[in-house]
Amino acid sequence: MSAPSFAPAILKRQWLSKWFAPFAKWYVNAAGYRQLGLRADDILSEENDVVQLALKRLPAKEAYDRSYRLRRAFQCSVSHQLLPKEEWTKDEEDTPYLQSIVEQIEAEMKEREDLEAMIVTKRAAHKAEGH
Repeated sequence: MSAPSFAPAILKRQWLSKWFAPFAKWYVNAAGYRQLGLRADDILSEENDVVQLALKRLPAKEAYDRSYRLRRAFQCSVSHQLLPKEEWTKDEEDTPYLQSIVEQIEAEMKEREDLEAMIVTKRAAHKAEGH
């Protein structure tokens, strides 16, 4: 399941969004995944069943691109080097591609759970009057 987030509440309030923007930018840069050429959805834990299913639903090109980014980042990690600055992931490139699929799968699982928990009762038969 996805983690709860304060982001929607912060983004609704412009003053709060402006206040948190420098901290958010610092945090993303401190995380270091962009310096390895990764995107935020690349670092989601794959040990989660929902994420595993979402990865299977990715379009072929997106799955290939993800695999390439992960292999390149692993190679950088093994050699203890970062990518050249021009190859770092930029803000506009770091768009979510997996999170929407994860949310869709979670909604499907909740719906399935609700349907399985539903108790079906038989209605009482109405007596036909005058027919």
